[in-house]
Amino acid sequence: MSEPAIECCNVWKVFGPNPVAHARTLKQEPSAGSDGHVVAVRDVTLRVKRGEMLVVMGLSGSGKSTLVRCLSRLVDVTDGVIKIDGQDIGSLSERDLIALRREKMGMVFQSFGLLPHRTVLENVAFPLEMRGQSRSARIARAREVLALVGLAEREDYYPRELSGGQQQRVGIARSLAIEPDIWFLDEPFSALDPLIRREMQDEFLRLKQLSDRTIVFITHDFDEALRLADRIAIMKNGAIEQCDTPDRIVLQPATDYVARFTQGIDRARVVHAGALCTPLNGSIVEGAPVASDVTIRALSRRLVAETRALIPVADSQGHIIGSLNRTQALDLLLGEAQ
Repeated sequence: MSEPAIECCNVWKVFGPNPVAHARTLKQEPSAGSDGHVVAVRDVTLRVKRGEMLVVMGLSGSGKSTLVRCLSRLVDVTDGVIKIDGQDIGSLSERDLIALRREKMGMVFQSFGLLPHRTVLENVAFPLEMRGQSRSARIARAREVLALVGLAEREDYYPRELSGGQQQRVGIARSLAIEPDIWFLDEPFSALDPLIRREMQDEFLRLKQLSDRTIVFITHDFDEALRLADRIAIMKNGAIEQCDTPDRIVLQPATDYVARFTQGIDRARVVHAGALCTPLNGSIVEGAPVASDVTIRALSRRLVAETRALIPVADSQGHIIGSLNRTQALDLLLGEAQ
């Protein structure tokens, strides 16, 4: 197994008068009182594979934004270890940490942090200036990413002349300009109009296909998470309740809290044929195969018209990997018969 891009081992972040001692107490007595402390991240362990998009969800105050700030070491953890490409970032000097952020990390947060005295173009080019890149090269790159986020005609504007959604897109463009290996995004589309939000989601999916960029994406929008994520981590009170693929989150919620997130979701729109696929075990299933990455909703016409009980399922290379039970798929699509 290759080394993960991000590894988070038993991480705690406690705010208060004596956070280290309080974290130690909670390890021994999980139900101990607060004693003036706030536990923002509680014993979180996770691994993010290179090229993976992990979406972190939770209600306000669940700890998701604090977690992403720990992962980028914008705040130091109270206890535990965070590694980027195998390197413990807690042990880095300030100089090495700055170098890591400049060379490998991109960050977009809800507070855009744009420089008010610089134009949109200059704001996007700023991190490249900090890298020492030539003016012509950084301006060319800034124009390229501004076109990507639909702001090519706003490059000479100042931040105060833009709407909130446009400012957010400038922040995304500035982060993209450095072509980060690891990208941390905290509610990056929250200020965008629905149409622009959908377009930016499409752009993220396209970028994910073009590179092995690792993305940790914070959102409170479950539909957005289902559309973008390779895996979803759902947080409550600083802890991760479940970290799994969208299919399994919907089909097999680990807790009642996670199940409540999936209420009202059209499961057929989320679950893929591969998630319901069962091994062949030497048997032969006839008929044209369906792709494992196609949703049950997209297969609805085939499922209704099909007469066979089992439908072959193929992987991305066209190899048959198992079979889809038509009745099970129809139950998911139409609801189980009473």
